[in-house]
Amino acid sequence: MNYTQTLDYLYTQLPMFTRVGASAFKKDLTNTIELCARLDNPQHKFKTIHVGGTNGKGSTSHMLAAVLQTAGYKTGLYTSPHLKDFRERIRINGEMISEQEVVDFVAIHQPDFEEIEPSFFEMTVALAFDAFARHQVDIAIIEVGLGGRLDSTNIITPLLSIITNIGWDHMNMLGNTLPEIAAEKAGIIKPNVPVIIGEYQEEIASVFTNKATTNNSKLSFASEQWKIQETRDKKQETRDKEQETAKSGELLPVALKSTDHHSSLTTHYLQLDLTGTYQLKNVKTVLSAVEELCEKGFNISNEQVAKALSQVKTLTGLAGRWHTLSTHPLTICDTGHNADGIAEVLKNIAAIPYEQLHFVIGMVNDKDITKVLSMLPKDAIYYFCKPDIPRGLEASHLQEQALIFNLHGKSYLSVINALEAAQSAATDKDLVFAGGSTFVVAEIV
Repeated sequence: MNYTQTLDYLYTQLPMFTRVGASAFKKDLTNTIELCARLDNPQHKFKTIHVGGTNGKGSTSHMLAAVLQTAGYKTGLYTSPHLKDFRERIRINGEMISEQEVVDFVAIHQPDFEEIEPSFFEMTVALAFDAFARHQVDIAIIEVGLGGRLDSTNIITPLLSIITNIGWDHMNMLGNTLPEIAAEKAGIIKPNVPVIIGEYQEEIASVFTNKATTNNSKLSFASEQWKIQETRDKKQETRDKEQETAKSGELLPVALKSTDHHSSLTTHYLQLDLTGTYQLKNVKTVLSAVEELCEKGFNISNEQVAKALSQVKTLTGLAGRWHTLSTHPLTICDTGHNADGIAEVLKNIAAIPYEQLHFVIGMVNDKDITKVLSMLPKDAIYYFCKPDIPRGLEASHLQEQALIFNLHGKSYLSVINALEAAQSAATDKDLVFAGGSTFVVAEIV
C-alpha cells in the first residue's frame, strides 16, 4: 500500500473517535499494552512529559516542545487530532515523520492489528512510541487524547505530569460533575512523579491534592506560581492596528513574575506568537514545567525560553489557535469547542473593534451543545455548517437548535460555503469568526 492507501486502511478498518465518537473509545489499556509489548515496549526507551486537561493541553504541549528543542534536546511531540495531515500527530523537532514510516509500520504490523483489533488511536500511540524510540529522541511530549486514566497514552511513566485545567467536555465518557471529570484526568498522576496543575479551581483542587498525596507526588498549581505583570490591552487598539497586528504576525507581549522569591526564574519578558489571550494561562504552566525540568537537570536558559515562545508555530507547526485567515475582511478561526474554550474565544472576539460579527459555526452530534449556544452573542449573523466527518451535526439541525437561543442565520452545504458566504457579506469594518469544532477549523486553515 502507498501512503494514501495506508490511511484509507487505517480510517476504515480501525474505530476512529474523531469520526464515530464514543464507540471508538476503549475503556482499558489492554490493547495498547499488548501492541507495545509486540514492539518491544518502545515507551520505556525515552523520557516523557505527559500533558492532559480539558483545554490548552495541545498549546501547552507545543510550547514545551518548542522550548526543549530550542534548548538543544531532540524532542518528540505526540498530539491529536490532526488538522490536515495524519502525520501532524507525530513530530520530531517540529518535523512530521515521513509517509514511508507510516506505510512501513502498518505493513509490518497489520497482522497484529487484525489479531488485537486496536482502535485508530491505540494504533497511532504505538506508532508514535515506536518512532520516538527508533529516532532516539531525548524526550517526548505526550498529549493525552481523552480523559487520562484510561487513555492509551497512560502506559508511560513520565518525568513530569501536567494537567492544564478541568472543564465540561466528553461528559458521556468522563463523568457528569467536574470532580468526576477531574478524577479521570488525575489518572495520569504517577507515584513519585511531580505534577503541575495549570489552573487552581477550588471545586476540584482537592481531587488533585489527594491523588498527589496518595502517590507521593510533588504538586504545584502554575496559576499560583506566576503573576501577569503586563500585556497588551487589545481594547485600546484601533481597528487599523488590529488588522496590522494580524497581517504582520505581531507578537503578544507579556511579563510574568514568579510568586516564589526563591525562584531562579524571577521574571520573564516574553513575546508570544500564540496571541489568543487564553495562552496567558498556558504560558504559566509552561514556565512551571521548565522550572521543574531544570531541577531535574535539564539545561534551559531564560533566553531559550523567550526565543522558543516567540516562534512556537514555526518550530512545531501548530495551527488553528486564534489563527488569522485573512485581513480583508478580518477573518479568524479557533479550535475552541467546549464551554470553557468558547468562553475564551468570546473574550478575544470582544477585544476586537468591529461593526458586525459574522459567525461561521459547525459542531459534532454527540455532545450537549446547549451550553455553548446559550453563550453566543445574539447580535451576530450566523452561518451554520456541518464538519465533513460522520460525527458532524447537520447544519439544519444546528440552525434549529440555535434559533431556540435567538441566534439567527442560514445553513450551508459545507464549511467552505459558509465561510465564503460570511466573507462575501462582511465589510472591512466587520469581523468574521469560524469555529465551534476542531473539524471546522481543519477544513479552512
